[in-house]
Amino acid sequence: MATAYRLHAGDPAPQQQSQVTCGSACLTVARMLVDPLFARWIVTGEGPRPGVRDAPTQAQRFAAYERIVHQRTNGLYAGNGRLNLPWPRRLGTPPWGAQKELEFGAARRGTSYAVTLLRHSSPAALAVHFERLLHVVADGEPALLYVGDAALPRHVVLILPDNGDGNLEVYDPYAGSVTELTRAAFTNRRVHLANWELAWFSVEPTDQARERAFALRPGVLPA
Repeated sequence: MATAYRLHAGDPAPQQQSQVTCGSACLTVARMLVDPLFARWIVTGEGPRPGVRDAPTQAQRFAAYERIVHQRTNGLYAGNGRLNLPWPRRLGTPPWGAQKELEFGAARRGTSYAVTLLRHSSPAALAVHFERLLHVVADGEPALLYVGDAALPRHVVLILPDNGDGNLEVYDPYAGSVTELTRAAFTNRRVHLANWELAWFSVEPTDQARERAFALRPGVLPA
């Protein structure tokens, strides 16, 4: 029986395998969190291989699947053959592609996701959105946060449920670590994740999705 994969503040975590695959790394970890069989394959190499021929180590399996995710999120067709707006891979993962990947199995079955622009939100609006993020990830559904500078979004992190202290736990694929994001840092535009400070977008479950009865996917989806 595959056991659940979990990450908490202070835990070591996988690192992104290239300068442009932070989003793909986050989406791979998101799938590990909701699909125990997939997580077991990444960690041990046991179980179905999702489109990866030969990857003898955990780091190689993670890197191989990260590349598969990047192809889907940036290609003309996303998971399940859904039409997608292509995006150059050298520019990272677009939020619309990440949304489709989450709905394809990097979140629980049947969950709908939405992309929200945060860059020009007031501190008051950011405080409200911070509470919303705490709410929507509370039962384990992953969410993404795009961060950057004043000009552009530059990096993607994965938002995890808080540990009860009212802070968001955040997986940063650049550092390969899990840290806490406080309400004050978020609302004051000082998130300081991989040296970037401004929240640009969130990709998060909708309220409608949280009202459904969830079931974990029974195994690894085909690549």
